[in-house]
Amino acid sequence: MGLNMAKDSYIYAVARIRTHETKLLNHQFMEQLIAAPDEDAAMKLLVEHGWGAPEMSAEQMLDREKKKTWELIRELVPDNIDIFDVFLYQSDYHNLKAAIKECCTSDIHDGIYEEDGITIDPKEIEKAVAARDFKALPERMQEPAARAMETLLKTRDGQLCDIIIDRAALDAIREAGKATGSRLLALYGEYVAAMSDVKICARAVRTGKDRTFLGNALADCEHLDVSSLADSASQGEESFKTYLGSTGFSAVVDMLSKSPSAFECACDSYLIEQIQPQLHNSFGIDPLAAYILARRMEIKSVRIILTGKRNDLPDESIRGRVRETYV
Repeated sequence: MGLNMAKDSYIYAVARIRTHETKLLNHQFMEQLIAAPDEDAAMKLLVEHGWGAPEMSAEQMLDREKKKTWELIRELVPDNIDIFDVFLYQSDYHNLKAAIKECCTSDIHDGIYEEDGITIDPKEIEKAVAARDFKALPERMQEPAARAMETLLKTRDGQLCDIIIDRAALDAIREAGKATGSRLLALYGEYVAAMSDVKICARAVRTGKDRTFLGNALADCEHLDVSSLADSASQGEESFKTYLGSTGFSAVVDMLSKSPSAFECACDSYLIEQIQPQLHNSFGIDPLAAYILARRMEIKSVRIILTGKRNDLPDESIRGRVRETYV
């Protein structure tokens, strides 16, 4: 993995991305969706904008848009697509958790694996876990997979299993981001780790988790002192907020008091602000990475709007969960 192409060799790819950026959903269009009287009306607006097709369900439309993003990126950088694996690792590790729990509990369900946006076929993960052949997995997965499975078999504590794999996922995302040599992808890896750590601590404060739990759950990151973060969260909400207020994430602290969804929305909007300078960058891999992130955020926002319309939520409630737009 890495920036195998010369910086100026991305000029054509970036130029193509610029044409696709004109099709991204802006704030005005998001407001139109929110103002739509119901889900069907919102879906019609999206079809008119080029999303999906009239006969598609909301889920089919969103899945299609996700696939279109990756089809475009594969077309633009067919020989260097693995540089974007950092965006896919979370789905891989989700599938690893699903495979371990399915194997240990014999509780088999359809649809537990994510089939799109992955770097390894979930059937390969399932086969390796069932055979206890962890060396068949990517090296980054081998040790946490074995440890998580042993923990689950011994303790029957699904949360402990989750902690091991979730932390391994964050470590892998950080390392992958740094290994690319891309400033934006490295920033993304650090952002995911930092925001996940903050979310873990916020939940721990609400549920009364102790310092030992936090020490096991939190991943290292450059933007937060993980030890101080864990100490503050173990001492209660005020201590936790005071520490966060002293960091670069002070802007999202107030959202913690509102709701988990408001906090997550603020975190995602913060990332959008960080990548917006790429709108004016004509070189390198970062504008492509920014486009992928922008598409992920807008698909997430559209999902929130359509779900809200389906459940007759007030427009203001929906608006509070919609992410900032890239354009």
